[in-house]
Amino acid sequence: MRMKSSEVVFPWNFTTPAALILPFIIFFFFMKKNWKKSRSIDEVNLPPGPKKLPIIGNLHLISEPPFRCFRDLAKQHGPIMHLKLGEVDVIVVSSPEIAKEILKDNDPIFTNRPESIAATIFWYNYINIAFSPYGEYWRQMRKICIMELLSNKNVRSFASIRKDEVSRLVESIRLSAATSAPINLTEKVTSSMSSVTCRAAFGMVCRDKESLIKLVREGLQMGAGFSIADIFPSSKIANALSWGTKLRLMRMRRKMDVILDDIIHKHEENLARMETTTTTTGDNNRRGNGELGNEDLVDVLLRIKNGGELEFPIGYDNIKAVLFDMFTAGTETSASTLDWVMTELVRNPQVMVKVQTEVREMVNGGSIEDEDIQKMHYLKVVIMETLRLHPQVSVIPRVSREPCQISGYTIPGKVKVLVNAWAIQRDPDYWADPEIFQPERFQNQPSVDYTGSDFHYLPFGSGKRVCPGMAFGWASVTLPLAHLLYNFNWKLPHGVRVQDLNMIEKTSLTAPRKDELFVVATTYQP
Repeated sequence: MRMKSSEVVFPWNFTTPAALILPFIIFFFFMKKNWKKSRSIDEVNLPPGPKKLPIIGNLHLISEPPFRCFRDLAKQHGPIMHLKLGEVDVIVVSSPEIAKEILKDNDPIFTNRPESIAATIFWYNYINIAFSPYGEYWRQMRKICIMELLSNKNVRSFASIRKDEVSRLVESIRLSAATSAPINLTEKVTSSMSSVTCRAAFGMVCRDKESLIKLVREGLQMGAGFSIADIFPSSKIANALSWGTKLRLMRMRRKMDVILDDIIHKHEENLARMETTTTTTGDNNRRGNGELGNEDLVDVLLRIKNGGELEFPIGYDNIKAVLFDMFTAGTETSASTLDWVMTELVRNPQVMVKVQTEVREMVNGGSIEDEDIQKMHYLKVVIMETLRLHPQVSVIPRVSREPCQISGYTIPGKVKVLVNAWAIQRDPDYWADPEIFQPERFQNQPSVDYTGSDFHYLPFGSGKRVCPGMAFGWASVTLPLAHLLYNFNWKLPHGVRVQDLNMIEKTSLTAPRKDELFVVATTYQP
């Protein structure tokens, strides 16, 4: 759920297009008369790692999804490991103790994000929050979003929006349940989550919501993809060979601009109309485009932009970058988490019965309030166990700002450091039967929480760049999950066995399940 993407995963992937192009790059590299060996940091005391081939380094060892092969390589080379991906040096961390050194003890040194072609083009050249370099601009924009959207107070104020959208989701599923036809639960949940985020942040459901969802998914996949220019940044040839990727990203960016510009333009029109009404009639009951007459996030950003009081002035691109961040985090990570929860429950019917029993005993007449959910302790540990096995922040990406000593090894400046949260949360040294879905383990460890203070459990990251949207994301998942469990019984479509479910993650900046979840719902009769 990382329900905010301040902690976004940035894995490397050896994709088919890269595999096809790579031999040509190697050929050109060898043919260049002025070829110089890429800058090496081999002379420093680096962590151990697998043997590296000329030019490509360890690229031949990387498969999809990368955090799985990182774990396998770490079993051979240790919990802190050096990889060479083309010209790029990468440090992979796979133990809680070393993760603590990176994310807490030396947090100020490891607060930057890796750079990439995708982040440059599609994410507005690092002026969003997720990819912005650590510094005063990042603090400024993060503070605005927390105060105006992600604070506990604001999350509580969005309760009516969540309830309304969950009611629509339940009614939609009930119609499908009447025919006993399989439903695409992944699609329905994603649509519902996106509506909640739109109404909370934009004051309305975006009319191009489905297009925006598609762009989010394409962007997340390309952001986690393999760009030749990213692994050979000093090569003009590699940069030229990435023209296709750049062109696609620019086209996607233009489509996204049209959608976000429309949202901003409508807000400006409505605000101008409100100002005219106030001047004419003296009625100033409505201050913004929010559903309760208050300002939503777009209104706030426009007011701040026009006020000219920020240390770092913002323009329309800054606003669009932040809005896209909020939509991505509030939709994709929450929907993916809920999808994983339901997949695990279908695979584990005993857990399904246990959590449904708790929900149904707590609910009076089908109305579920936030206060009821606070008492659903088993529901909470079901989500926590899902986040352990399927963290949306599968790899926590950082870049060292200066040289540093970690576990006796030298980490040079400007080197990518990837904390493999997925591997840490499945480490048998810290988790009994780590591959088994067993929510009871969190009942036996009540002190473990998801706020980033337990370094063997990091579903939202940790440190200064910990996810600021934990409360928003948690609320976005718990309420619909409680309703799905109360209102329906669930089973797989006829002929589909539990063992047929593909539990591999899709390669993306987040970690959604590779396949969508199709299930059959039966309406529960109390």
